[in-house]
Amino acid sequence: MAGNGIRVTVIGRLTADPELRKTKSGISVASFSIASNERGFDSESQRFVDGDATFVRCSYWRDGGENFAESNEKGNRVIATGYLRQNDYTDREGVERTSLELVVEEAGPSNQFATTEYSKRKGNGNKSSASKTKTKAKAGASTKASSGSDDESDDDFDF
Repeated sequence: MAGNGIRVTVIGRLTADPELRKTKSGISVASFSIASNERGFDSESQRFVDGDATFVRCSYWRDGGENFAESNEKGNRVIATGYLRQNDYTDREGVERTSLELVVEEAGPSNQFATTEYSKRKGNGNKSSASKTKTKAKAGASTKASSGSDDESDDDFDF
């Protein structure tokens, strides 16, 4: 989804389970809100303290939104990136208002304080694959560098 707005990335916690719905034309959209706040060290109290929360309303369209809604729930720490869209509207009292919404292009779980499992979708994104796989990253070289010794150690490193 190409956007003309300001590109941003938000990291925070979901305030509720993502709500998945379909438009009249059958397009899926997941709506959710992310609460994000700064955390800093207070030298006076010698403790880390949380700042005020900022709440960001998000919409994630099509297969990505379906996958996100299926994979995440209230309280999960997530990362979402996309562009800001300004919405002008009139509230119930007749007052003109403006809100900002993050139109998500990519989103997923944050691995700062948690681990996740990766499960690839088949075909058009509507059917889960039969097996979930948990993979570890490995670095390897196709050829061994000659160090002048007969060291038979493994060149693959677990990260």
